Amino acid sequence: MSEYPAGGPPPQIPATRAPSPQPKPATTLRQRLAELRGPAVAPHPLDARALAALAANPGCKRRALLDGAGVDKAVLATALGSPAAFGQSQFAFVRGNAFEAKVKADGGTELLRLLVERLGGDADAPATATATATVPDLTAAGPEGRAARTALALREATAAGGWALLDHPMLALEVAGSPAYLEPDAVVVHPDGTWTVVEIKSFPMIDSSADAAKVGAAARQSAVYVLALERIAAKTEGAEVAHRVLLVCPKDFSNLPTASVVDVRKQRAVTSRQLTRLTRVEDIAAALPEGTTFDPGCSPEELDTAVEAVPAAYAPECLAACELAFHCRSKARAEGAVESLGRSVRGELGGLTTVAGVLAAAAGKEGDPADPTVAALRRAAALRAEALAGVEGGVPCR
Repeated sequence: MSEYPAGGPPPQIPATRAPSPQPKPATTLRQRLAELRGPAVAPHPLDARALAALAANPGCKRRALLDGAGVDKAVLATALGSPAAFGQSQFAFVRGNAFEAKVKADGGTELLRLLVERLGGDADAPATATATATVPDLTAAGPEGRAARTALALREATAAGGWALLDHPMLALEVAGSPAYLEPDAVVVHPDGTWTVVEIKSFPMIDSSADAAKVGAAARQSAVYVLALERIAAKTEGAEVAHRVLLVCPKDFSNLPTASVVDVRKQRAVTSRQLTRLTRVEDIAAALPEGTTFDPGCSPEELDTAVEAVPAAYAPECLAACELAFHCRSKARAEGAVESLGRSVRGELGGLTTVAGVLAAAAGKEGDPADPTVAALRRAAALRAEALAGVEGGVPCR
């Protein structure tokens, strides 16, 4: 006889299952970078000068992340207690703007005359350029809109086959997986489809020669613009970006403009190679602890912890190019890192990373005697001790 009633076995009550946890919505790179700089903080634009400095030190993940996230490093350095001690004075800024306005007056007549005069051309070319050059309107909403409008204006000017002057165009360039928007002083489109970058600086050109360091910085900055223009030219029929840029400066001690041509092929190649080496911003951000932020509203202790969570590659050259350099230098000195002595010294010391370790290796207290670096340090220490002993004993040194 069945143990179940005539109605059959009792209905099976399914076991209650715990609700499965819902996956967290994926955070986009834009949201992650906004969290890093602070929800209420507007992104700080990355200009060509900062981009050239970043390319000069591609191993610095700290600068790559901060620049990619749009963090204002000057504000961050001040909040950390190590404000940047460099920058353009207000007087120089006003003087530079006044000189640029003078160069671009009357539709860029003087600028185009200098360009044709320095880059060569037909005898009637200056008159043709100044008489028929168009100045397209590049107004648009936001940097993305201005960059798209600039690309369209470049294509239209190239197709028209005439002279065109683009005043403060907006160019886009991908840096470590994040877009950077750049604004050169001017770009001139030639009738043959050549695009020439124009840089206007307020430092003087005396006897047709300017300060070499300042010209070098302008060349590196212009190389960034050339790279950005090449991205657009690759999609524009008949366009070619010139690797010779026009540098316009005041003549001697006057306010009259003069110009010279600077070949930036070397700077362009170096910058392109260095930007390729940059670690992608999302990879750096993914390695940070949860909740890391560089919001200037945080306490100095919180900001210090956040900054130290990102590896840096400090060198004395950073003092002239990065707002956080003084903070990084103090940290490097406190840790006794050999990076504070310069890249060349760091390269010579191999696996010895601290000054204390170098001194201990030279004294024979630490280090493998078979290591060429350790052996060289000990030889140098022995020669120095021998020389000092000779001086103290009255023996002339050879």
